[in-house]
Amino acid sequence: MTGAVNGDKSQEDIAALAKGGRTNFLGFLLRLAARLPFLFIAGRLYGADALGRFASALVVVELVSLVCSMGEKRGLAQRLSDGEDNEGGEASLVADGMLVAFVFACCAALFLYFVPAPLFPSGEYSNIDRLIVLAIPAYAMTEIVLAAQAYKFDIGTTVRARAVVEPWTISIMAGILFFTIPEAGLSLAYIASIYAGMLTGLWSFLRTYGLPKAWNPHPMRIIKMIWRAFPLAVADAIEWGTRRVDILILGFFATPAAVGIYYVAQQVASLPQKLKTSFEPILGPVITRNLKENNLPAIAAQVCQVGFWIIAAQAGIALALGIPGEAIMGLVGPGFVGGTAALAFLLAAEVVAATAVVSEAALVYVARLRNLWISIGTIVLQAGLTYSAMLIVDAYGLGDLYRAAGAAISLMIALGFASLVKAWLLSRILGARVNNWRWALVYATAPAVIVGYLATYLPEWAELLVGIPAILFTYGWVIWHRGFGPEDRVLFRKSVT
Repeated sequence: MTGAVNGDKSQEDIAALAKGGRTNFLGFLLRLAARLPFLFIAGRLYGADALGRFASALVVVELVSLVCSMGEKRGLAQRLSDGEDNEGGEASLVADGMLVAFVFACCAALFLYFVPAPLFPSGEYSNIDRLIVLAIPAYAMTEIVLAAQAYKFDIGTTVRARAVVEPWTISIMAGILFFTIPEAGLSLAYIASIYAGMLTGLWSFLRTYGLPKAWNPHPMRIIKMIWRAFPLAVADAIEWGTRRVDILILGFFATPAAVGIYYVAQQVASLPQKLKTSFEPILGPVITRNLKENNLPAIAAQVCQVGFWIIAAQAGIALALGIPGEAIMGLVGPGFVGGTAALAFLLAAEVVAATAVVSEAALVYVARLRNLWISIGTIVLQAGLTYSAMLIVDAYGLGDLYRAAGAAISLMIALGFASLVKAWLLSRILGARVNNWRWALVYATAPAVIVGYLATYLPEWAELLVGIPAILFTYGWVIWHRGFGPEDRVLFRKSVT
């Protein structure tokens, strides 16, 4: 009888994960449609130099924001599952996190406003550019609000905020502000987009949870929450930092134009990354419930299931964006084509990182400190490899575009290391195999590469309009017939029987 109940719960969990996956794929398509206009506007109107300065500031703003959210992006699910003592209920638990985030974020924003050197390592900025720090409190609180919605299995709000409202707001505002305040248009457009996303999240949050009732932010409860969340906050910052430390180091070694080119490549490559990071809010509640019931085999099965979904999707997207890479980078501007090699390595890095991300989704609950140390080792390895790549470029007198490619290769190696170690650790803890790899990925990749190679002989417009769908169709057809079993195809069904 217990086995039947566990089986039913397992099916419910897979159904919830599949529903989140369908929503996230829609979110990916929306992000793709919204991200490209911004890159086109930023590249064609503002240029690589302005985009590079903006990217350097963005790295610091988003990293600080993530730290100020105190790991609530994933830790909130556990606090809500545990039902921590708070007279005001769930809404008050969320309010505790938002209060902490707001206070820390305001302090950080104030510091960076008066000490802007970390934001602009090149030393080139205006007084209006410094206002980008206003985005820090809104970004931090948005992370918490969206995590609260995800706990209720509401991923639609995340898609609306992150894939529709934010990217379209920054695209539209960047276009308008170029004709009014061109010297700071990108920074102001970014601030507008973050606050628009926050309001979108808050609207759904208030409808779901309502206002906190009898909320009493007791200092000892807040301190306990901060102490418990600190390792997770650091792990979040480090995991996120592995995707940005390359830009930070490039900012010190390369010209702003080179940083801008690399930023464009990174933005294109980060599109498939959203497929895996968006699964985290759904995985969190599922994993915490199974931990409460000590159902460790179910956690291993869910990690493997979601991991394969993510890798399968990312590999197809990486092929579709990487093979016609020159044409995609050329859309932003002729000067950005030199970043094609960096784009290819960044896309490969996203594929190898999938195992680390889904493994970490469980490790943050079962081995928080060990996961933290692995994350620290990963970012140290990446920083060391990136710094070494810069020195090698200097030694051989190569150009800045080689620096960009070296930074991308360093990221790929570091994320591959993290995937191997985190999957090994999780399999030991759960007592079950954690492996997302299937040979069907190779079977699907081979014909897709051939189709993509033939598409490169087409005119640039046809390479994009015909080549990308042809690559995706070829890859998708093979992976569906050779890689997806009945348990995988639930991802494409609206109900599970």
